[in-house]
Amino acid sequence: MTTRTDVSSGRLSTALVCTALAGAVIGSVGAPLITPVATGLHVSLDAAQWTLTVTLFSGAIAGPVLGRLGGGPCRRTTILVTLALVMAGGLLTVLPLPYAALVIGRGLQGLGVAAGALLMSVARAHLPPERSTSTIAALSVASTVGIGVGYPVVSLLDQLAGLRVAYGFGFLLSAVAFLIAWRMLPAEAPGAPPRIDVPGALLLALGTLGVLLLIAVPSLWATAWQAGSLLAGTAAVLAVWAFIELRTTEPLVDLRLLGRASVLRANLAILVAGAGLYLLFSLFTRYVQTPADAHYGFALPGVAAGAALIPFSLLGFVAGKAIPRVTERWAYLASTVIAVASAVLFAVGSQSFVFVLAAIALLGFAVGGIFAVMPKLVLVGVPQGETASVLSINQIARSIGMAVGSALAGLLLAAATPDGALLPTRNGYLTTALWALPLLVVSAVIITTDWRAPTRTRAGCSRR
Repeated sequence: MTTRTDVSSGRLSTALVCTALAGAVIGSVGAPLITPVATGLHVSLDAAQWTLTVTLFSGAIAGPVLGRLGGGPCRRTTILVTLALVMAGGLLTVLPLPYAALVIGRGLQGLGVAAGALLMSVARAHLPPERSTSTIAALSVASTVGIGVGYPVVSLLDQLAGLRVAYGFGFLLSAVAFLIAWRMLPAEAPGAPPRIDVPGALLLALGTLGVLLLIAVPSLWATAWQAGSLLAGTAAVLAVWAFIELRTTEPLVDLRLLGRASVLRANLAILVAGAGLYLLFSLFTRYVQTPADAHYGFALPGVAAGAALIPFSLLGFVAGKAIPRVTERWAYLASTVIAVASAVLFAVGSQSFVFVLAAIALLGFAVGGIFAVMPKLVLVGVPQGETASVLSINQIARSIGMAVGSALAGLLLAAATPDGALLPTRNGYLTTALWALPLLVVSAVIITTDWRAPTRTRAGCSRR
C-alpha cells in the first residue's frame, strides 16, 4: 500500500532529478554552439571556446562555497539563489549583447553544475535511505543524460532559428528548474547560519582556477616561463590554502575528512577516470564529425552528431538504474571494464558507423555506472552535515579530470596531425583511444585496493 510519505518522497526525488537534469543540459548547451558563436559574433574559435570552458571554471570554483552554505539551515535558500543566478545568466546569453556579456552569462550558468552537490545533500537529508541512494545515483548520472538531450536539441534550434534562440532553450530550462525547486524543496530545520571561511574560499578559487587554466589553455605552455610561473604560483596558493584550512575552526573544507582513505580513494579515482572517460568522449564526438575528404570518419553535421550521442545518454541512464544494485567496488570495476571495451571496439571497428555507435553507447554505460556509484564511495563515513561540502570537492576532482582528458585528446590528436595538414591521421585516432586504457585501469586499481593498514591478529600478538 502506498503511503502519503511514499508519494511525498517520490515527488521530491523526481523534482531533484528534474532540476539536476535541467542544470546538466544548460551546462552542455555551449558545446554545439562554439562555431556558431565564432561566426555569428565575429570572434576567434579560441575565444568562442570560452563559452564552454567558463562554465567548467565557475562550477568548480563555486562548488565548495555552495557546499558549505548548503550544509545547514540555508540549503533551500542557497539552491534557489543559485538557480536564480543561473536564470539571470541564461537571460544574458539570449539578449543581443556583446560577446563579453555572453561569457559572463555562461559563467553564471555554470553555477547550475555546482548545485548538483546541494541537490544530493537534500536527497540524503530528506529521503528514506533506499530512495535516497537511488536518487543520489540518478543525480550523479544527470550530466550523462543531459548531454544526449542538450546536444541534438540545441544544434537543431541553432540550425532552424539561430544562435540566440538556441541559448533561449537553456534560459527556459533554468526558469523551469527554478520553479520546480521553489515549489518542491523542503524547508530546513532552523539553526545557526553556516560561517563561510572567506580567505579559504578565495584561495581555493584562485588555486582551482590556476589548475584549470594550466590544463584547459594549452597555449600557456608555449612559453616556458609563463607556464612555470603559473604552475609555481598555483602550487603555492594551494599550499597556503591547506595550511589555513588545517588551522581554521570552521574550514571551508575539512581536510582531515578528505584525508580519510575512502574519501581520498574516491577523489583520486574520479580524477583519473574522468581523464580517461572524457578523452574517449572528446575523441568519439570529434571522429564522427570528421569531414569526408579525410577518408575516415562519417562527416556528420551538428544535428546528426548530437543525435549520435543519444545512445550515450540512454545507456548512461540504464547504468544509473542498474549499477547501484551491485556492490560498489564490483560496480565500479564492471564500469571501467565496459569503458575499456568501448575504447577497444572503437580501435578495431572505427570504419563501421554501427561499431562506433556501439562504442559511444558502451562509453555512456560506463560513464553512467561510474558516476552513479561515486557518491556512495565518497560518502562512506561522512557526517550528513558535510555531504554537500565533500561532494563538491569530488565534483572539482571530476571537472579537473575531464579537463585533463579533453586537453590530452587535443594534444595527442595534434601530435598525430602531419605537417601542413588540418586533420590528424586515422591511426592517430586509434592510438589516442588506447591512451585511455592505462588511466581506466589505474582508476579501477585505486578503488579495488584496500588502503587500510593491516591489523595484527590475536594469534600474531600471542606469539610475541
